[in-house]
Amino acid sequence: MKLHDLKPAEGSNSKSKRLGRGAGSGKGKTAGKGMMGQKSRSGSNPYRTFEGGQNRLVKRMPFKRGFTNIFRVDYEVLNVGDLAEWPADVEVTPESLLEARVVRRKTMPVKILGDGEISAALTVKAHKFSTSARQKIEAAGGTVVELPWVVERHSRSRGPNYGGRNAKKKAQA
Repeated sequence: MKLHDLKPAEGSNSKSKRLGRGAGSGKGKTAGKGMMGQKSRSGSNPYRTFEGGQNRLVKRMPFKRGFTNIFRVDYEVLNVGDLAEWPADVEVTPESLLEARVVRRKTMPVKILGDGEISAALTVKAHKFSTSARQKIEAAGGTVVELPWVVERHSRSRGPNYGGRNAKKKAQA
């Protein structure tokens, strides 16, 4: 078989109906557009959100505009100044902060920001640090340990996919 032998399947190609070419054509006079009205005129129809002159939904609800980033990560925020009274012998971890009621939610990652001063040499473990917070903690003789934060990504079609994560844990054990 050669290129010149290729032909479309029988009945797959049909000529387009010529509109407005007499009553015998099957699409004469109004050419399938019905009788009168805005949609029968030449040119395009009204815009997608048009509601016949009534104030349209997108204008009635301006707060619905824009988009929401579904991958956004919210943090429990804590300043370096909040750790000033922390005892030097106790390690600062998300769990110890939760026990001391400095942070409220254990489901959110902890971020340390650089507002305030610190003098004690602390070992601070958190999920994120601002540059100024890192500098202030290390300048006071402390150490900064960044913890990993695994975000549970949900399958958009089948709900949460916990199976893969658990399979990895079993393989490591």
